Amino acid sequence: MTGQSAVGAYDDPAAKPEDWWVFRGPADLPAPPPWRRFPGSPATGPAAPRAPYLLERNEISVVNAALHLHRPLLVTGRPGAGKSSLARAVAEELGLGDVLRWSVNSRSTLQDALYRYDAVGRLREASLRREREAPRGSGRRPRARRTATAGDIGQYLRLGPLGSALAADRPRVLLVDELDKADIDLPNDLLVVLEEGEFEIPELARLPEHQQEVQVLLSGSRERVAVHRGVVRCAHFPIVIMTSNGERDFPPAFMRRCVRLDLPEPTGDRLRKIIEHNLGEQAVAAAEDLIEVFHQRAKTQTLATDQLLAAVHLRISGADLSKEELLAAVLHRLDEPMSP
Repeated sequence: MTGQSAVGAYDDPAAKPEDWWVFRGPADLPAPPPWRRFPGSPATGPAAPRAPYLLERNEISVVNAALHLHRPLLVTGRPGAGKSSLARAVAEELGLGDVLRWSVNSRSTLQDALYRYDAVGRLREASLRREREAPRGSGRRPRARRTATAGDIGQYLRLGPLGSALAADRPRVLLVDELDKADIDLPNDLLVVLEEGEFEIPELARLPEHQQEVQVLLSGSRERVAVHRGVVRCAHFPIVIMTSNGERDFPPAFMRRCVRLDLPEPTGDRLRKIIEHNLGEQAVAAAEDLIEVFHQRAKTQTLATDQLLAAVHLRISGADLSKEELLAAVLHRLDEPMSP
């Protein structure tokens, strides 16, 4: 369905919609940019294969060093440098399935990443079960049978992304995103689990001897794994990729156990490669002035590379980026607080 301009839709009744407009314009709903395509979408059909992740030779070597050492890879760089996308690229190229993602913030705790236990839901279900089993007309509730409340505990436990990465029966990629936003103690807490490769679930460790194996759900799926005696031990150490925007320093003990990859500020040549890589060779010719504007603004503002890609995509879609209001809406500085 094409958009049509409406009477009174513009401040200037004589104004005409621009050719690239969809909302109040003549254009059809466009196909998404390559980096915004999702599998199974009815609007766009199956997603096209992603282009290989763009890395320099020395950066590829650092990633391989972390893989050989089975150490976490700490990826640093400014916002939009492609830190998080590296985890997806590693998972795709090595055939390791979907990335397990833990997005860290100031309220995150290690248990969030290890497992979640729905104690309230379990108590509610036990109460409903007692009511169903109470003899009619007895006027009292019978004591719940032990097996009714202990044997089903696995239904109320779900491993988090880190717990699932450790419990998986095959190597998985775990992305710990924006670790520098965490509480000051979280990196060291995380380090302990990654060094030992195991953790305990107290709710399962307290179960009686005859209930020492419990099936629990993995993060983001209906798949279950068996946990013995309340301890999750890894058979295959996960590929752990942690990202940081450089907003804080980490303890030396933590840094000693990581392999570090610093993604540099992109140069003009690297930006051209990124544009060609994502939008094709013809897009580079249409992007030269935008690359220059991006460079000039990046000297005094925090900008992300994907903002430049967005601007180039709009340019080749027909948008007039000589209008400062439109260009500023796309290349807006990331370090400026929103106006109240």
